[in-house]
Amino acid sequence: MAAPTSSQPVARVLPRGGGGGFRAFPESAPASLRFSVGRRRAARLEVKASANVFGNYFQVATYGESHGGGVGCVISGCPPRIPLTEADMQVELDRRRPGQSRITTPRKETDTCKILSGTHEGMTTGTPIHVFVPNTDQRGGDYSEMAKAYRPSHADATYDFKYGVRAVQGGGRSSARETIGRVAAGALAKKILKLKSGVEILAFVSKVHQVVLPEDVVDYDTVTMEQIESNIVRCPDPEYAQKMIDAIDKVRVRGDSIGGVVTCIARNVPRGIGSPVFDKLEAELAKAMLSLPASKGFEIGSGFAGTDYTGSEHNDEFYMDGAGNVRTRTNRSGGVQGGISNGEIIYFKVAFKPTATIGKKQHTVSREHEDVELLARGRHDPCVVPRAVPMVESMAALVLMDQLMAHIAQCEMFPLNLALQEPVGSASSVPAFAPDLS
Repeated sequence: MAAPTSSQPVARVLPRGGGGGFRAFPESAPASLRFSVGRRRAARLEVKASANVFGNYFQVATYGESHGGGVGCVISGCPPRIPLTEADMQVELDRRRPGQSRITTPRKETDTCKILSGTHEGMTTGTPIHVFVPNTDQRGGDYSEMAKAYRPSHADATYDFKYGVRAVQGGGRSSARETIGRVAAGALAKKILKLKSGVEILAFVSKVHQVVLPEDVVDYDTVTMEQIESNIVRCPDPEYAQKMIDAIDKVRVRGDSIGGVVTCIARNVPRGIGSPVFDKLEAELAKAMLSLPASKGFEIGSGFAGTDYTGSEHNDEFYMDGAGNVRTRTNRSGGVQGGISNGEIIYFKVAFKPTATIGKKQHTVSREHEDVELLARGRHDPCVVPRAVPMVESMAALVLMDQLMAHIAQCEMFPLNLALQEPVGSASSVPAFAPDLS
């Protein structure tokens, strides 16, 4: 067989039974292809999807591009008999959608979702759930300049470097519209976590440019969704919210952009979620958050500030509370120790850079490798953090849902050591769901 040309993507061949080696085949070859290596060894052609699936047990595959026919997701591994309608997902999608205020992109999309499979009479069936959202307000002509020149700090150039081709309009797959599938799936994960264990996930904007919400202003035990959603920037403190809005307005009218930080908390997370070494809970959260568009940093608990403490100052001392539970007097660990949740509030921060596409002339390079100037057009957020809030919540929910299912599968298959372990939920606390068959 002739070797593939440089334009043909290749798939890795994994030999069976040890030994052997690798042979390159076009990716278009049948996935069931079998062939012999030498006389006795056989190998299987294995084609791996390119990073479009998140999770191991509660899996979410997103699809679609900014200016294509639509975007969405397919959710696999959802437990059966969970009440689910489009309205459950639409609440979260409305928080994410563009055009919701003057400090977000003016693109007008209703982001109305449709569940195409995986439910019956308002209940999940345990089969894949397909959610679709059409794109309705595309303006492909706004991207004519970007077809010729790379936007600084955008994915335009790196997509070309990797694939040799890209969807120009709206940034294609690198657009934040890809996150619609994540938010839809996250809404379902949130619901299941709440039903099973009473988990509550909330995120809010804690920094915009140089406006920083002081750490002691928000009480993680009592802050509510209503407080967060009371203003267009999604900061629970009215005074600092207005300062943040003013900062965004200041750069918005100049055609510039600024970044910020989203803080996320998860309350009532059961003890024991997460695994040692490579699947630590904070590592899974970090991967999830850094997969979001424009994210540039992640820290959990005391984060980088923890380096300013001594061990005696930083350690979270244990004590027994009035109900006989092991608790910590402080929570610099952020609710996670050794990669495993300890029952305290999980809290972390995600940093987002300024939006790359701005209405100012910038120096760049064309696709023909010439030095040029670019004045980008299109509709873009002057600051991404207000709309990033539901995205951060959704990714946190997907991580916790996946890790919860992994924990139950491994650690609750057989009777627990009740002197040390706690069951996740209980038969008495979880309502029974069943479709009406009458």
